[in-house]
Amino acid sequence: MPDAAPDHIARAFDLRHSFTTFTQRCGGASVSTMIDHAHDLVSVRDATERLLIAAAKLDNASVTQSSRLPGWTRGHVLAHLSRNAEALVNVLEGRPMYASAHARDADIERDAPRPLAAHLADLRDSAARFQAAGAEPADWSRTVELRNGVTDSASRVPFRRWVEVELHHVDLGIGYELEDLPAEFTRREIDFLTARFRGHPDVPALLIEEDDGRRSATGRSEGAAITVTGRQADLLGWLAGRRDGSRLSVNDGALPALPPL
Repeated sequence: MPDAAPDHIARAFDLRHSFTTFTQRCGGASVSTMIDHAHDLVSVRDATERLLIAAAKLDNASVTQSSRLPGWTRGHVLAHLSRNAEALVNVLEGRPMYASAHARDADIERDAPRPLAAHLADLRDSAARFQAAGAEPADWSRTVELRNGVTDSASRVPFRRWVEVELHHVDLGIGYELEDLPAEFTRREIDFLTARFRGHPDVPALLIEEDDGRRSATGRSEGAAITVTGRQADLLGWLAGRRDGSRLSVNDGALPALPPL
């Protein structure tokens, strides 16, 4: 993301401010590492196809228009998705995710102004390379390194890519909303984000109540918990920094602000 704007994917999927690896204990609660990477690779493929079909309805002019991410056009979002696919291939193949933060940003700036056809071809080709890397025989229990020193199980890399594709599809502002996300994805991303903030010193004790009856504790362990209730799409939007939480209900006082990353 641009330096002047918050990195929304970092907020949605970056653990560096609370714990080093996803498999560590966070806030006294163990996070399960059981994950089906093959299933998630299929989900990534399907999400990418939905994105490509939707983006193909744009034109060159609309690619240059603002996305929902501050400071980024739709071209920036599409360029980021292509470069991120290649970066995660690097991760799976044991190379640094990006040559440097500067190189990452420069590549996105370079590619953002391209015409729609170039974006679509790049996104399809880079997605195919990611799928091919994911199909290679590998030890999926191994630890891999991502950006900023973050480490995780290789098995979680496909889900990380799924997060990128789904949330950035929403960020394009072309008719795909948080309510349109697959139910499984929404549930799992809420679980991830509540784990992300569990034990965070700047987040008060919270009890997240979803509209399907699920409840998750997050934030600090001490103090009376503030109960935040709402639809899953609205909870995900608030936790991922994509909605202000105005549609959520709070049992006592105002909705707390989540810390920026």
